[in-house]
Amino acid sequence: QVQLVESGGGLVQAGGSLRLSCAASRSTFRINDMGWYRQAPGKQREWVAGISRGGTTNYADSVKDRFTISRDNFKNTVYLQMNSLKPEDTAVYFCNAVLGIATSYWGQGTQVTVSS
Repeated sequence: QVQLVESGGGLVQAGGSLRLSCAASRSTFRINDMGWYRQAPGKQREWVAGISRGGTTNYADSVKDRFTISRDNFKNTVYLQMNSLKPEDTAVYFCNAVLGIATSYWGQGTQVTVSS
């Protein structure tokens, strides 16, 4: 089992940057895939980016070349660096961790609002 706590959200103008953090309650050395999802008002939650235990990263087309996911297993933390933010990036961002074969855990979310 793992608890995830996101932080770093806020209000930013279009073109700006934010860095989200996701702190895990246990060592992330033993956590397989970790990732970020987002949910905008009235829309379904969508996958944004993922990083494997080995460090392989993947991104949704909508954020590729703007967002960077990373993990620091010594700090038990996953990050999402978001650059060139757009109003359509406005959403609640959730951290996700997969333990074992397919047991998934979620954080409570952090709000990101991008003004035009």
